[in-house]
Amino acid sequence: MDALEQIYRELQPKIYAYFYIKTSNSAIAEDLTQDVFYEAAKSIHTYRGEAALSTWLFHIANNLLKKYYRKKSYEKSLASKIEAQPSITLFTTEQIIELKDESKRLLSKIEQLGPPFKDIVLLRIIGELSFKEIGELLELSENYVRVNFHRQKIKLQREEELL
Repeated sequence: MDALEQIYRELQPKIYAYFYIKTSNSAIAEDLTQDVFYEAAKSIHTYRGEAALSTWLFHIANNLLKKYYRKKSYEKSLASKIEAQPSITLFTTEQIIELKDESKRLLSKIEQLGPPFKDIVLLRIIGELSFKEIGELLELSENYVRVNFHRQKIKLQREEELL
């Protein structure tokens, strides 16, 4: 335990300084530094001794920093997507009932479609699959799936207009 403690005392300030310079945030630098030593303790069995222990620890530090930046980038992207979303409108009970009735009517119409068309429409709308994925799944060409989805969609829209 003495050797581990000595390694920690020697390398912790260097790793902390590395993170602090990269992030300009002492709390993040502290967290990442602790993560380095946690990851090192967890995977010490993978250390082969081909490089110095400090090199191995800085390799872990570099990987954790990359992971931190990816996470930060993802969070920023997600926040901007959420901000770009239109505000949620609240529906009255009558509107909810009307939407449910329309959904049931639409699903009933989809159920009446022929064999490949029903699957194409359901996989596209409910499964949110791409035309290529649907084509692969149903062993049809992507173009066939695309064209027939749009034909069925137009057909369903026309039937709704007649009601």
